Amino acid sequence: MTSEERREARYQRRVRERQEKRLARSKACGDFEQVFSFDNLFQSGHLCCKNVGWKCSTQRYRMDIVGNTAKTRRALINGTYKSRGFYEFELYDRGKWRHIRSVHISERVVQRTLCDKVVSPLFQSAFIYDNAASIKGKGIDFAMDRLNCHLQRHFRKHGLKGGILVFDFTNYFGDAQHWTVQEELARRVHDFRTRDLANTFLENFGPVGYGLGSQISQQAALMLPNLLDHVIKQELGIKGYGRYMDDGYLIHEDMGYLKKCLARIKEVCAKLGIRLNERKTKIRPITRGIVFLKTKFILTETGRVLRKMSRAAMRAMKRKLFKFRKWVEENRFTLEDVRAAYESFRGHMRRGDSWKAVRRIDNYFKRLFGFHPDDKTKWRASNVSNHEKWDFDWINRASDLCRAA
Repeated sequence: MTSEERREARYQRRVRERQEKRLARSKACGDFEQVFSFDNLFQSGHLCCKNVGWKCSTQRYRMDIVGNTAKTRRALINGTYKSRGFYEFELYDRGKWRHIRSVHISERVVQRTLCDKVVSPLFQSAFIYDNAASIKGKGIDFAMDRLNCHLQRHFRKHGLKGGILVFDFTNYFGDAQHWTVQEELARRVHDFRTRDLANTFLENFGPVGYGLGSQISQQAALMLPNLLDHVIKQELGIKGYGRYMDDGYLIHEDMGYLKKCLARIKEVCAKLGIRLNERKTKIRPITRGIVFLKTKFILTETGRVLRKMSRAAMRAMKRKLFKFRKWVEENRFTLEDVRAAYESFRGHMRRGDSWKAVRRIDNYFKRLFGFHPDDKTKWRASNVSNHEKWDFDWINRASDLCRAA
């Protein structure tokens, strides 16, 4: 036996061992009847109703949750279960309109059971550690902390030498190819009925693309660029790499090597059917910082990492507060709605070194509503409609002048 034959034999042996481990993990999840047991569906039903009890569909489902669970399980076991389609609507989020395709509560229960009991455990075993989106115990804070860690490790080894490659995908959900995830399901899910049900949910979105608002689409979108993650980590040997859904970064001490990495990334993305956003994909010196998840990370000469929150987000919140004040006066909004929106913004701003910026926004809030947002006793007692009315007509007049010009 030659050295090439021995090498090939070792490779085939490792392939068989990995597949045996995948099969063992899949069998540990159970077969179709075990996955979609009454207890699992009933538990998923309660989880799906959590925090959305104000919806009429959720209330109707929960009023007869035992009967609905039994009906769903009977249809699944008999093979007569059918999707009820989507609730489609447009949502304006983070500066752009997003087309949402949400599923009915009964189908959401089935998808939750499928994802929590089978798809998520089997897919997550293949993910790299720095894949942070839609995974329990991870998220935005985890991704930002990992970038902090990668920058500090780079500084200890190389100082301020090197650069950062930032990449972004264009129309990530809309252009997603199904064959990649279908191949992974075939490799990792041994029960054909469970696998066929997962493929059916994905095919409901059409031949290409996944919809926003479905749990199975989130898991599929996480798996789609998994090959790219392993190429960057294992083939290219990049230690300072992280990805949050369609945003990623690579940190290396050699700017020329990052250009080679970018060429390899384009090859893998073309193979997977993913389009890179050329405007947002760039290589820049590490001294100029990196914008990741709407936050600018700056590595200082002492090795400290500063987080500067987006100025665009601050300007947008000022515009929102101004509009909220108008809506409260018109009784279209309540102070509780204002509180929820503003506290969410402040919670995001606390992730960075933006204490002064938050203080300026707090003072602007006080000028609009008459009290400081930290004064909790005045949230319910304050009545903005009794304050001096503001003249909002000048906004319309200014817009008309701009259009006329």
